[in-house]
Amino acid sequence: MFKPWPKITRLENKRSPVFTEKIDGTNACVIVAYQNPDANSIASYETNEGVISIWAQSRTRLITPKNDNYGFANWVKTHGEELISLGAGHHFGEWWGQGIQRGYGLTEKRFSLFNTRRWGPHNPNTPKCCHVVPIIPVHFPQDALAQLQDYGSLAAPGWMKPEGAVMYEPDTDTCFKIIMDK
Repeated sequence: MFKPWPKITRLENKRSPVFTEKIDGTNACVIVAYQNPDANSIASYETNEGVISIWAQSRTRLITPKNDNYGFANWVKTHGEELISLGAGHHFGEWWGQGIQRGYGLTEKRFSLFNTRRWGPHNPNTPKCCHVVPIIPVHFPQDALAQLQDYGSLAAPGWMKPEGAVMYEPDTDTCFKIIMDK
């Protein structure tokens, strides 16, 4: 039976990969949409452009304050007015800190956005309630791991057991995780 060879994605190497710290927490997402709320929405707000609603999700499902994932939906509800400034779309990140996976020695939980090209110190519109995964200023996977091994977490300075790194390949819009230890 015929089976064609799959298309191979062209790697243009026009842009260098970006390495960020892989934070050990739980995957989370804030969804912002110009539509009316439904049973799973966290909140909705009247704006000049119309009704804007927000939702929260874990890796596998929509969550609500009554059916939460480590308190993320409650956090979204608390910070909803600020989070709508993220704009329409799905805003993925890591929900991490106290009581989640490694904990990183923190006394609170944090939401760190993954999209470092859009969010961070270079963008004054980054919501104050959000962090952004730290960029590791290197060019090769082994250097990213060496920096984390030598200096510890960039997300939680002083934490010497970071999980690893993520390499984002912008030409193919692909991420690869690089784990230090399990």
